[in-house]
Amino acid sequence: MPDQTYISKLTLTNFRNYAALSIDLRPGAVVFCGDNGAGKTNLLEAISLLTPGRGLRRAPYADIAREDGDGGFALHARLDGPEGEVEIGTGISGGDAIGEGGRKVRINGAAARSAEEMLEWLRVVWLTPAMDALFTGPAGDRRRFLDRLVLAIDPGHGQRALDYEKAMRGRNRLLAEGSRDGAWFDAIETQMAETGVAMAAARAELVRLLAAMIERLPATGPFPQADIGLEGVLESEVATMPAIDVEERFRRALAEGRLRDRAAGRTLDGPHRSDLLVRHRPKDMPAELCSTGEQKALLVGIVLSHARLTGEMSGMTPVLLLDEIAAHLDAGRRAALFAILEELNCQTFMTGTDTALFSSLAGRAQFLTVDHGTVRSDD
Repeated sequence: MPDQTYISKLTLTNFRNYAALSIDLRPGAVVFCGDNGAGKTNLLEAISLLTPGRGLRRAPYADIAREDGDGGFALHARLDGPEGEVEIGTGISGGDAIGEGGRKVRINGAAARSAEEMLEWLRVVWLTPAMDALFTGPAGDRRRFLDRLVLAIDPGHGQRALDYEKAMRGRNRLLAEGSRDGAWFDAIETQMAETGVAMAAARAELVRLLAAMIERLPATGPFPQADIGLEGVLESEVATMPAIDVEERFRRALAEGRLRDRAAGRTLDGPHRSDLLVRHRPKDMPAELCSTGEQKALLVGIVLSHARLTGEMSGMTPVLLLDEIAAHLDAGRRAALFAILEELNCQTFMTGTDTALFSSLAGRAQFLTVDHGTVRSDD
């Protein structure tokens, strides 16, 4: 079993509805209870910013900063793990909020070169009510979900995706301007081919590893096994061809598609168009056609399998954020979930309005009451 990495102290300044907050936390299950709008999800969002990206809400930084503050925010976490204590701080100053220029990260007091350095110390995985429509919503939501899963086991994936997006924006700008500069197109398309194929290969590897982990789920358990796959030209080709050949085919396809893409006003081919496919194995049915309860159970099963995979691949257990998880599961599935979380040995943050839904965790979890800017222990 991988060693547990957990957050032992969380401090917030001017974050959402928290002017100043400092709470001590324990390993294992942590339950935030309180009324709707009290600030429970804000705490999960803060923890989700201890990893690259904009967090579980994907909110602009200006929206995260407290309304009555100076326009900036800060959060600080003390981690306990296999390497001992680590201090991570991140945030923006008031002048940074408008430009979205990237938040600052400090690790043990020293400025980090990039947010990706946080992945050396902590992996964070989340499940929110907004993700309940993952299987029926747009493909873009599934791509973001997939890329978050990849990032938790492959820290370089985030930078590859950023480099690809930057190159694609440059190509789209040339298309919009009606440029005929072939040399400039060639340079950008070569970069898109390199980074795009690397992204596709990382996604395909994640799906392969995750599928093997899903096989460990009981065939008749509360969280059904899912068959997962990828829909995308690059993702299909990297499974059967050398990466260098896939790069050349993609580069050539981009060059040949300039006229068509210019008419469309955007790049029509590439990993930014791929999709994650999920089927409910016991029912042999696409996830999007399953009931909402079945979709939720499928999603929980995938996230739990990914948490186990992350622990085994990285050597440290991820921190799980499960927003309003208990309210959407029946008693049997709640009990099964809590048992699996204990087996995974993860620090898991859960939120809810009804403490009774977590009653079976009494004596095994840390219970905290959230009340509009304050958090108190129920122990």
